[in-house]
Amino acid sequence: MAEDQGYEWKGTTMDYAEHDRTYMGFLALVKYGTIAVIAILIGMLAGLIAGAGIIMSVLAAVIFFAVASYLLGGSTEAKHDRPDLKTHH
Repeated sequence: MAEDQGYEWKGTTMDYAEHDRTYMGFLALVKYGTIAVIAILIGMLAGLIAGAGIIMSVLAAVIFFAVASYLLGGSTEAKHDRPDLKTHH
């Protein structure tokens, strides 16, 4: 009864390379978005609590963003056992 429901699966193939590019883009967005939010919080901490002023708080946020992006950058390459699924940019 469950075998014959009048539906025939067409067997479409999935574009794994495009899937990997989309997923790597999502990971990069999450990574740099998180770094940006933490940088804003550090800037607010420096400016509002430490009393460093607006210039020093913006400078602290920019420096944190630059250092964190440098340290965490370059790790968005897809890692698979099959070389035909790797994306190269």
